[in-house]
Amino acid sequence: MERDRRWLLRSGVACATASLAGIVGPAAAQGLSDRTIMLLVPFTPGTGPDSLARILAEEVRQRWNQPVIVENRAGASGNIGTQAAARATPDGHTLLVTVNTFVMNVSLYRSVNYDPQKSFVPIAEVAIGALALAVHPLLGVSTLAGLIEAARAKPGVINYASPGRGTPQHLAMELFKLTSRIDLKHVPYTGSAGALKDLAGGHVSAMFLPVHTALPLAESGQIRILAVGSERRVPQAPTVPTLAESGVDGFDVDLWYGVLAPAETPKAIVDRYNTVFNEILAQPSVRSALEKQGLVARGGPPEQLAALMARDGPRWSKVVKDADITAD
Repeated sequence: MERDRRWLLRSGVACATASLAGIVGPAAAQGLSDRTIMLLVPFTPGTGPDSLARILAEEVRQRWNQPVIVENRAGASGNIGTQAAARATPDGHTLLVTVNTFVMNVSLYRSVNYDPQKSFVPIAEVAIGALALAVHPLLGVSTLAGLIEAARAKPGVINYASPGRGTPQHLAMELFKLTSRIDLKHVPYTGSAGALKDLAGGHVSAMFLPVHTALPLAESGQIRILAVGSERRVPQAPTVPTLAESGVDGFDVDLWYGVLAPAETPKAIVDRYNTVFNEILAQPSVRSALEKQGLVARGGPPEQLAALMARDGPRWSKVVKDADITAD
């Protein structure tokens, strides 16, 4: 009888352990506790990083059976939320989902309390979004060469819009100006809505804007798309040439989006996240959802995102210096 009692006791412990493993197993398998995972987005809801974060959050929640939330901490072109992510405990429960302004801001702002290389560990590049160079029809140009010719004929007269000083759209146009040796007048706005409205209305003449935003305006005849700023033509607009094809060599101003963890996050946790994000980004449904937002799913090892950061930091720092741009 005593032997049966011990056997039942051992069996009960084994069953309880198995049940507990079934509950916390997914979290424990990632080297995490069962606490909520937070994807911190340093921009407002509805932006590219926010949309990506919400897709990733739901997919991770389903796979790991663990609470995952998206928290928006906007302000100072992403600096406020980025600084908060840099100071988070490096245990895998707080990740940063951001765009390449992350590496631009250290050159634009006099005081940035994070270092893209030292304050974070790259996890994965998750998507890219192409920018299109567009003009209003009243400008009277239909090709990139025509825009360059018009700008050289009237230095500083043709104006262009951006969502604000130091934004990727602003820096893309400044790089175009430097590369093409032309002078355009910058008209900064406090966001994309006003800039797009005035471009479509002919109050400003040119702008870099996301391809998926530009296409409906071009189809209705409100703007003309001259080229895309990516290395290759984009699926959404296969007939639109790249700036390189139009004679502006070495021009690549894609918006890239990535996920990072605070520095000193264990490699095992980084690798687990990288694996699950790559699985998510390989899904046709996810790729389709991103394409509708003008984004192309990427994925790849952490080293891929690290290489992007290492390349873009010095590149945009040079543009900021050569064009004498400050954001504050």
